[in-house]
Amino acid sequence: MASEVKTAMERIGLFSEPTYITIGDKYTSLYNRPFNDAASKNKQMLPGGSKVRSALQEGYFDSQFKRVFEKEAYSDPVKLRRQFKMQQSKKNLGKPFYPSNGEKKPSGAGSYYGTLSAPIQAMSALQAPKKPYKSPGKNVLTNPPKHGTGYGYHNLTLSKPYPYTSDPYDREKEMRTTYNSSHRNSLRGGTFFINLHPKDLFDCNPYKLDKPLPPVKKNGGKKPAVVPFKPSSPPKKIGGMKAGTFEVYPSHSADPFTVKTTKAITKNEKGRIFQPSPGPKSRPVKSVVIANIMK
Repeated sequence: MASEVKTAMERIGLFSEPTYITIGDKYTSLYNRPFNDAASKNKQMLPGGSKVRSALQEGYFDSQFKRVFEKEAYSDPVKLRRQFKMQQSKKNLGKPFYPSNGEKKPSGAGSYYGTLSAPIQAMSALQAPKKPYKSPGKNVLTNPPKHGTGYGYHNLTLSKPYPYTSDPYDREKEMRTTYNSSHRNSLRGGTFFINLHPKDLFDCNPYKLDKPLPPVKKNGGKKPAVVPFKPSSPPKKIGGMKAGTFEVYPSHSADPFTVKTTKAITKNEKGRIFQPSPGPKSRPVKSVVIANIMK
């Protein structure tokens, strides 16, 4: 029987398998690969060796030294400055202007001595006309201050002294009793006891009862017969059954055997059973280094 060949859809999830591009060259490992293999084959360029600097022209590419500006004209800046002044002086129509007297120095800040213009009225030191001064009048005259601290002395403050009022000796006690009596009258029912009061792990008196005891029943002076406790039989060991338990072994309920129903199998026109398409499968992916090299 020939082996079953899987399709490209089942193996890598594609309609058809892509072709492999190769020229039949051998695989070379990434490790121990020679670097610059062409440098060790055929003839190489052999330079004449490094040269030491000297006054000769041998260490340079050109056989003759070349200037940056060759055959440039020599210029004298002093001579050019004098010629420019002579050209500018020819433009003067008459003689040069000389002031009648020497420069005058100001006699102080704000003075106009030695200037071409007269004093400016807006910048003068004269004051603007103002309204005549009117006295605001005298302050309020009161009596001289009175001596004393104000505590325990009369008529030393702006307000009148407070009148004396008597205070009962037991006023706080009377107010407390009236408040307690009004509080008791507003209560309804008895005292409330909370059950969540924190207690110790064990009570100090385990026989203490919160509720009163019921009345004693009268039996006519007869004492109840006291029967000592006696176990039914010695304990039994469990030997794979319920012999040593308090309850009887439960009865087994019969389970009728039922045949499991199978689902109907759907087939196509050719008689093959329908099988859903498998999930996504992996496929060959280029590495990041090869993708960057292709870019």
